[in-house]
Amino acid sequence: PRHTITFLTLKPGLFTGIGRDLAGEVWLDALGLDAASEQRPAAWLYAEPAAAALSRRAQASHKGHFGEVLVVGGQDIALHGEGMTGAAVLAARAALHAGAGRVYACLLGSPAGDPVRFDPIAPELMFRQMNAVLHSTLPDRAVVVCGCGAGQSMETVLPELLQRCTRMVLDADALNAIARQGSFMELLQRRAPKKWITVLTPHPLEAARLLNTTTSEVMSNRLLAAQTLADRTGAIAVLKGSGTVIAMPGNLPSINASGGPALATAGTGDVLAGMLGAALSAPSIRSAQDAVAAVCHAVYQHGMLADRWPKKCADQGLLHESPTLTAGRLAQAILPLF
Repeated sequence: PRHTITFLTLKPGLFTGIGRDLAGEVWLDALGLDAASEQRPAAWLYAEPAAAALSRRAQASHKGHFGEVLVVGGQDIALHGEGMTGAAVLAARAALHAGAGRVYACLLGSPAGDPVRFDPIAPELMFRQMNAVLHSTLPDRAVVVCGCGAGQSMETVLPELLQRCTRMVLDADALNAIARQGSFMELLQRRAPKKWITVLTPHPLEAARLLNTTTSEVMSNRLLAAQTLADRTGAIAVLKGSGTVIAMPGNLPSINASGGPALATAGTGDVLAGMLGAALSAPSIRSAQDAVAAVCHAVYQHGMLADRWPKKCADQGLLHESPTLTAGRLAQAILPLF
C-alpha cells in the first residue's frame, strides 16, 4: 500500500496518469492555511457530484421530454472487411440506459438488402440508414454521437454532420478523420462561434494526432494537452485515461476521481460516448456551462460503475464465473443520468 501526504493543497499530478499509481492514498494537510485564497488553482478535482446534478422527472413526463440521441458509426464488415458494428450498438445501448427519451442507431455501410433491423438485447433502439437520416430533421434536433467504430466510412458523412448538428459527441474514428483532414478541423472550429455544443473524447493517442504531437508529450502534461485541445477547437475536451481530464475554453479543467483498471476492456469508451450523448440530451442543458457540468457527471458515473463492479460481482455471485467488466455489462449497469 502507498500513501502520500501533500501540503497546503492537492496537486494535480497525484490524480491523473501514472501519478495515481505512484501516490496511492492521498492525505492533505493544509497547515492551517486557506490555500484557495493564496493562489489560483490549476484544476478542480471532480470527486463527488452535487445532488442537484440529478433532476427528478415529473409525473406527467413522456419520452419526448428527455431528448433524442443519434449514434452514427459501426462500420459493417461487408464494406472494407473490418466489422465494428458492436461499437455503435454499445454506445446506443448506453444512451438508452442513461435516460435518453429516444435513441437511434445509424450503422455505416450496412448492406441495403440485409441491414440490421433491431437489437435483440435492446429492442427499444431504432435503426436508421444514413440516407434516410440525412434527408430528415434528426441530425438537427438530436444529440449526435459520432465515430464509434465508424472506420473509413466516417469521412463521407462527417462534414455534413459538423455543419448541421447543434450538439455532438465526437469519438474514435470521427476524431481520427478530423486529425487527417484539415478541412474537417476548420468545420469543427466554426461550431463554437455558433454556440453549438461539441464534446471530444480522445484517448492519448487520438489527442496526440489532433494536436500534431506525440503520445508521450500528451501524457507528460495531461492538463495542458486537454486545455490546448479545448482552446484550439472551442469544444469540451474529455482526455480519457487514468484521471480523465475535462477541459473547456475559458474554464479551469477538472480531473475525474473515479474509475480504474476495470475499464481497460474493449468498448468501454463507446459506452462513455453514449452516456455523454444522453447527458447532453437532458432538457436542463441550455448553455456551455450546463454542458460541461453534465459531461463531468457522466464521466464520473462511468468511472463509479467500474469502481463498484467488484462488490456487484460478489453480491451477484459472479466471482466464480468471469468477473471481467465487459462493455456490455457496463452499459447494462448504467443508472439514468437525469
